[in-house]
Amino acid sequence: MLAFSLFGLELSDETFLFGVFGTIIVVFLLIDLGIFNKSAHKISTKSALYQSIFWVFVSTVFGFLIYAFDKESGGADGALEYFSAYLTEYALSVDNIFVILLILKFFKVKEEYFHKILFWGILGAVFFRGVFIFVGAILIQEFHWILYIFGVFLIYSGIKIYFEDSDEKIDPEKNPILKFCRKYLPITQDEMGGKFMVRVDGKLMFTPLFLVIILIETTDLIFAVDSIPAAFAITTNEFIIYTSNIFAVMGLRAMFFLLSGIIDKFYLLQKGLSIILFFIGAKMLLEMGRGVDFIPEVLTDMPPTISFIVILVTLTLSIVFSVLIPRKGEDKLEE
Repeated sequence: MLAFSLFGLELSDETFLFGVFGTIIVVFLLIDLGIFNKSAHKISTKSALYQSIFWVFVSTVFGFLIYAFDKESGGADGALEYFSAYLTEYALSVDNIFVILLILKFFKVKEEYFHKILFWGILGAVFFRGVFIFVGAILIQEFHWILYIFGVFLIYSGIKIYFEDSDEKIDPEKNPILKFCRKYLPITQDEMGGKFMVRVDGKLMFTPLFLVIILIETTDLIFAVDSIPAAFAITTNEFIIYTSNIFAVMGLRAMFFLLSGIIDKFYLLQKGLSIILFFIGAKMLLEMGRGVDFIPEVLTDMPPTISFIVILVTLTLSIVFSVLIPRKGEDKLEE
């Protein structure tokens, strides 16, 4: 890893890039909530499109920054690993969008409050995913065999998701944390102007929107159980895992407003995601078998380029075929 001097301090490439990453996230979160979306309002499709393009652009530029620094030290593997992890997490976010939409409809949340809820939900995801990745990195350093468990889990998840009914409904009422909150916390009957907590007759009470935040945070943690091991299967560099993961999460909110009305059209994306999870899980297990005579070296030393191409092609074909091939029953409904 190269080092350079900035204001008289010796900094590594990774430290500098993490500083750039942190600055981008903090600045745009402050601008987002403090200027553009200070008051509650419905996000238009046009605005969501611009925001989606913006976050994809920023995430891509950051990937090229990784490439620029990595190139100086003799390779571009870091950038390919970053883009592979980013694409995987971004695609997995589509399932997250479906669940978030279900939660918002279940609680009959007004559309003007969607942005505020997603903002604080994503802020929580930035923190909790950081904790997940930090703990995961420590465990892998201490117990390298955990990677075997990750690999097996990803293969299992891939098979499970492939045969899972994409129309299967999730009942928020069954969430144990929601049951706990309703049992022990004083909850108001209405949204109280979009607030999460209010004082009624001097007593602190929580609104239904607070319950929505709790549900979104817990479901994000559940999704992280798939996405973070998937990222560790692509690379064990926690810097690349965290930055790619958070950039994808930051783009989730804009993608929600963009895709919420048409998400059902990409019905084959779930199958594509299952193939990706199976592939990277198998890749991890094969790499752990490096040096075993009966496993070809081409499988145990698969370059990051192959992973990136497989992920990109799988996602692209899933989207294209979803558009070109009508879902069973859709053509009858249109008639």
